Amino acid sequence: MTSFLKLEGFAPTTAANGKEALAYLREVGAVDVILLDLRMPVMDGWTFRREQRRDPAIADIPVVVLSGADAERAPELAAAAWFEKPVSVPKVISAIRRLCENH
Repeated sequence: MTSFLKLEGFAPTTAANGKEALAYLREVGAVDVILLDLRMPVMDGWTFRREQRRDPAIADIPVVVLSGADAERAPELAAAAWFEKPVSVPKVISAIRRLCENH
């Protein structure tokens, strides 16, 4: 997904897991959209999202979820968009572009 985002003119930053992502966001903070996989090592996407929403400095960053499971629990995350794997890259890019324009 990083390669596709770069081809579309975005400047993505990656994190190996939710803990790493939270540390980055708390240090840098200035991102327009978070692209979140729910199944990550160390800290999964569910835990990441709970922690993100508790932190006022990063709580309002919109989240786009990519997941192969748990779609029935999607409302719990209050994500701006949700895509089940395998995803349609053009649809994900379109959602990210829309969120960046509105953020």
